[in-house]
Amino acid sequence: MTVDAHHHVWDLSVRDQDWITGPELQPLRRDFTVADLAPEARAAGVDRTVLVQTVTVAEETPEFLALADTHDLIAGVVGWTDLTRPDIADELARLRELPGGHYLKGIRHQVQSEPDPNWLLRPDVRRGLTALADAGLVHDLIVLPHQLPAAVEAAKTLPQLTFVLDHLGKPPIASGHQEPWATSVRALAALPNAYGKLSGLVTEADWKTWRTEDLRPYTDTALDAFGPSRLMFGSDWPVCTLAATYGQVADAARELTRALGAAERAEVFEGTATRVYGL
Repeated sequence: MTVDAHHHVWDLSVRDQDWITGPELQPLRRDFTVADLAPEARAAGVDRTVLVQTVTVAEETPEFLALADTHDLIAGVVGWTDLTRPDIADELARLRELPGGHYLKGIRHQVQSEPDPNWLLRPDVRRGLTALADAGLVHDLIVLPHQLPAAVEAAKTLPQLTFVLDHLGKPPIASGHQEPWATSVRALAALPNAYGKLSGLVTEADWKTWRTEDLRPYTDTALDAFGPSRLMFGSDWPVCTLAATYGQVADAARELTRALGAAERAEVFEGTATRVYGL
C-alpha cells in the first residue's frame, strides 16, 4: 500500500468545521494536521496521499495547495470551488497559478448536502463540470444513495470527465441493506469514466460493533462492478477515527482485497489513484 487517496486535515483556529455538530461528532472537534497523520500513514505503508476538501469555502483550496507544497506526503489535492460561477474556467486557471497549484487534481462539491437530488444535472452545474473536464481535472462525487441516479446520468452525459465516487456512495452498511444502492453503483460502474473509492465505510457501519465482514458485501459489489483497476483505497482520516484507527482501516482494506492477485491489489492501493489523479 502506498497511496491513501482520501483524507482531510483542519485547523479550527483557522476555520470552523460547521458540520461537526452534536455529541457523536465531538471527538472530531479538534485540530487534525499533516503532522498527526504522517506517522499513522507511514506505519500503514502509505507514502503518498490525496488531501480532500472539507468545507465549501473558497479559501480552503489555496491553503491546501500551499500545504501540499510544503509536505512531501501530500501528492494531490481535491479542492472546492463554486461550480456554478460564470467564470469557473478562469477560476480553475487561477488556482493552478497559486503556490502549489500543480497539486490541484480535482474538485468536489458537497452534493450530499444539496436538497435537490438532481443537483448534478442542473445546467449551471453541468457547465462547471464541463469546465473541469476541459481543465483536465477530476470530479469527486460525495453523494448519498438516493443521489446516485443523478450521478449516473451526469457521468453518462459527460464522458470526457472522470468521476470518482467517494466512499462508494455511502452504502447503508449499518442496516445491512444493499438495494437500491447496489443497482445504482453497478449502473455508475458500467460507465468507463467512473471510478470508486474504498473509503469511508467504517463510519457507514455501526461505529462500535463493526467487523470487517460487515463491509464485505459492499466492497465485493464494488470490486465486481468496477474491477480493481477502477477502485482505490482511501482512509477518510480523521473522520474514520469515529469508528476505527488509521491502522484498522488499512488492515480492513487489505483483508477485503486479500483474494485479489498481487497485481490487482497494487492497482487498488497505488495504481488507480496514481493514474486517475496524475500523482
